[in-house]
Amino acid sequence: MLRKAEWLKDYPRELAESLLAAGKLVRLNVGEWAQAEGDDRSGLFVVIEGVFHSYCAAPGDREVMIGLAEAGSVLGHATRFSGGPRLVTAVCVEPSILLEISESALNRVAESRPEIWRAIAGFAYVNMRSAVRMAAEVISLRPRERIAARLIAAAGGHHESIPGPAPIIRLSQELLGEMIGVTRKTINVHLSAFERDGLIEVGYGQITICDMEGLRLVANR
Repeated sequence: MLRKAEWLKDYPRELAESLLAAGKLVRLNVGEWAQAEGDDRSGLFVVIEGVFHSYCAAPGDREVMIGLAEAGSVLGHATRFSGGPRLVTAVCVEPSILLEISESALNRVAESRPEIWRAIAGFAYVNMRSAVRMAAEVISLRPRERIAARLIAAAGGHHESIPGPAPIIRLSQELLGEMIGVTRKTINVHLSAFERDGLIEVGYGQITICDMEGLRLVANR
């Protein structure tokens, strides 16, 4: 899983092996937290198996969902690049396995594999770009286009020409609405239209992407 992770794919396999040797595997059950917003503990969690939903505090003493992390994704941060407490609360939504790599373990890895810092800086940039893009979608897109754009992002932006099974987003309609600031009723109306057009299939707690390019056309109108 580490060797296939997007943020490590351009680095020698020895880097993934060093991270695995330096870290420890942690198993979490549904409802358990990998981290909490405001925690001072640094270091990384790499999702090896399972799904996590990320929440952050919002005005009015509310918590809103802002993203999800699946296998290969990284939670947490290294203080070398981004000091301060944890930015989000990550909640396990199905039995999951994490690779926990502490700050001291990262420093040990860097002694023989200094490219780890470039890899970490790379995924930090990707996370920042994703946050900026989400803000731009909320400001500029109508609900229909915004929903299509979030489905594409949640599926990892896979192109339909890539062989393999159709991307499946394990996310309820209510949580999808929370992520983009629209009601569940609005989500249901547009997802039903997407399904009629053959763009997606809606199941219990999940959405299957059937036509990624069709969704791109909707998002870019």
